[in-house]
Amino acid sequence: MPDAHYLSAAIGWLGLGNALEAHQELDRIRPQFQTHPDVMAVRCDLYAKEGKWEMAAGLVTILRDANPLDSQLWITLAYATRRKADGGLNDAKKILLEAHKFFRRESIIAYNLACYECQLGDMNSARDWLEKAFSIGDSKTLKVMALSDQDLKPLWPELKEKG
Repeated sequence: MPDAHYLSAAIGWLGLGNALEAHQELDRIRPQFQTHPDVMAVRCDLYAKEGKWEMAAGLVTILRDANPLDSQLWITLAYATRRKADGGLNDAKKILLEAHKFFRRESIIAYNLACYECQLGDMNSARDWLEKAFSIGDSKTLKVMALSDQDLKPLWPELKEKG
């Protein structure tokens, strides 16, 4: 199975930060397997590492549409959408608000919504989402994350005060 070998090699090169070699390995995979979800996911990760957000968002949209019950695909789509040229915070927020309907117990969705609201200037909503994230996830881990997340910097004094 040379295609599996090429995929593994691409993952390795991606881990080493060598995008050129990763692309070359992915390009060696036979055409009928180029649309396999594993291949598309690695290519999406590669595009994200390269800052090719439009391409990453396009691939992850296909993956999410094929597997809407994978919460990570929604999170990745929002992340890429936030960064792509015609995207932004509001578009990313819409994606995660939709995802939250399906994944009410996914703390990272609530956490990222807190980040988006904070960056959009709605501190009350940001606080609410962050509290929700803390209540459904590992609050200690999430608080450590929040205290180093530049998106949440306006809330750092409050978070530090709460201990």
